[in-house]
Amino acid sequence: MTGKSVLMLAGDFVEDYEMMVPFQALQAVGHEVHTVCPEKEAGDTVKTAVHDFRGDQTYLETRGHDFELNATMSEVDPTDYDALVIPGGRAPEYLRNHEPVLSAVRHFFEADKPVACICHGAQILAAAGVVEGYECTAYPALKYDVEAAGGEWADRVVTDGNLVTGQAWPDHPEWIAQFLDVLGTEISHGEPVAADD
Repeated sequence: MTGKSVLMLAGDFVEDYEMMVPFQALQAVGHEVHTVCPEKEAGDTVKTAVHDFRGDQTYLETRGHDFELNATMSEVDPTDYDALVIPGGRAPEYLRNHEPVLSAVRHFFEADKPVACICHGAQILAAAGVVEGYECTAYPALKYDVEAAGGEWADRVVTDGNLVTGQAWPDHPEWIAQFLDVLGTEISHGEPVAADD
């Protein structure tokens, strides 16, 4: 497998698991991932939030980690990337107000490149005007946002063309697996080797 170059959007109070898990999983299988945030540079950090689901009417939010960005948004060119990842959390509600974010998202759709979006990341897709005609999902409270933007709501992880969407971090195993499939990632495992060998 040849590793792909993946752009990942971030912002303060991005969902911790939805940022860190795909970031590390994609790197673990050989992809290069650049994380960016408007108005921040490589080496800066974003604060993350952990959304927990405990049976309440909505999620419980607690403070997560500081996540270090490894690229500068104003210096990256979306045409240099093979794929895009949009995590959720509270960041999408204000990131969707940054035209460079929307422009980057539109590029990936216009070029028919793989896009993985989870949870509240759909707010960015809707603002970019790229949801229309896609079957997709998001955090369940965003069902009407997805439908108002022209998307067809699905109550599960779904791949429609090059768009892979999930509802929240509990969907990670299936969401990441489907995204890896869309990326063309082939993973093979050899026989385990004992530490003494």
